Amino acid sequence: MKRRHLMLAACAGAVLPLRGQAHHGWSRFDQGRPIYLEGRAVRVAWRNPHVELDLEVASDLRLPADLAKRPLPAQSAQVDGPGLLAAAVLPTRKDRLWHVELAPLTRMEAWKVAEIRPGTSLALLGFTFGGEQGEAVLRAEYLFVAGQAYGLRSSPA
Repeated sequence: MKRRHLMLAACAGAVLPLRGQAHHGWSRFDQGRPIYLEGRAVRVAWRNPHVELDLEVASDLRLPADLAKRPLPAQSAQVDGPGLLAAAVLPTRKDRLWHVELAPLTRMEAWKVAEIRPGTSLALLGFTFGGEQGEAVLRAEYLFVAGQAYGLRSSPA
């Protein structure tokens, strides 16, 4: 029995650090360079600490002509949404698969975002983890899905 408890503790100790690495704080993202991605969700984890998905980026990715003029919802945090949209660029890296971190589940529910499922087409504006030299990870500031825009930094105002 004691041996079993030691093995369970060792396994938990090996797994817990990996879960902690998967959650990145805002400070580790390059917030000076907003990146635009558009594509199709291929894997979605609708859970806490935040909703995550893998996005298969469109091969002909382009900035939409109307991006800087898109209406954005008010949120409780001070975010210069129009400025971010105007400064948006495409990623320089050519990864076709990006890991995307959205908001915590409670915030997604506050925004009334319908559960995203694999196959859903969507667009995002966000920031890369560690600049573009790091992993193909994007922390979403804005989500555009089914004709709606959602601000994910904070709750709706």
